Parts: sequence; structure tokens; C-alpha cells
Amino acid sequence: MERTTIDLWVGVFVALGLAAIFGLALKVGNLTSSNVGETYTVTAAFENIGGLKPHAPVKSAGVVIGRVDGIVFDSKDYEAKVTIKLDKRYPFPVDTFANIYTAGLLGEQYVGLEAGGDEVVLKDGDKISYTQDAVVLEKMISQFLYNKASDNKSSETTKAAE
Repeated sequence: MERTTIDLWVGVFVALGLAAIFGLALKVGNLTSSNVGETYTVTAAFENIGGLKPHAPVKSAGVVIGRVDGIVFDSKDYEAKVTIKLDKRYPFPVDTFANIYTAGLLGEQYVGLEAGGDEVVLKDGDKISYTQDAVVLEKMISQFLYNKASDNKSSETTKAAE
């Protein structure tokens, strides 16, 4: 009798642990947040989206106002076309800037919107014209190393000329 009670409690704790892991996986994958309100869709073109993924948050002033709906490659312009669903409660001017940011040093990437000053607002199907690509850490490091190497080479040339 005592053995079956222990087995039952072990089973309960294992089930709770699996449920907690499943809930954590959904939270990490941004699958728990649902778009409660109505949305409108806008697009933005970027030359480099870094590690941006569908369902990534779209934020303005630190508040999540939408989600990335889809990402496709435009072979005509050689750009990534990002489709964004924004909550209808948040109208943005047509001169809004869309930037790709990273949450923390190695965190997830998200789209940040900075409102412009125009009085005309974006409508369903409009395109955000002003965009800034993701900052890719590897690209920055390689540029830094290239600049350091060229500085060393030019200083060696100057010393040799003296």
C-alpha cells in the first residue's frame, strides 16, 4: 500500500514537471501570446534581417504592439520582405521608421517602430519606407579587425618611408 502511494506521488510530480517544461517552451518560442484585438498588416523591406524570425515581437517605446507575420526573400530587389501585423489600437504615421534590434547582447531580435510626424497613418497593406537593417555582430567584428589591420599597415608604410 505504501509503495503505490509513493509511485502515485512520483507520477504526479513527473507530470507537473513535464507540464512546466512544455509551458516554458511555449513562452520561449513566443507562442503563448495571442493577438486579442483586430490587426492590420504592413510590410517593410530590409537588406539584412539578421536572426529575425516569424512571430517575433514588434515594439514601440518598449511595448509589444504587434508580431512579425512572415518573412520572404524578394529576388527582384534582393531584400527580405517582412510582413508585420499591428494591433489596430495603435495607428502609426506613414513616415514611421522600422529598425531591427536585439534584446540584450545575444537575445532575440525584434522590430522596433519609431513614429514619424506625418498626420496620415499607415493602412492595411501599406509599406514602411524607412528601414534600418539588423546589426550583425560578426560583421562589426570583421570591420573592426579590417580597420585595425589597415591602420597597422599604413603606420608600417609611414615608418618605412621615414
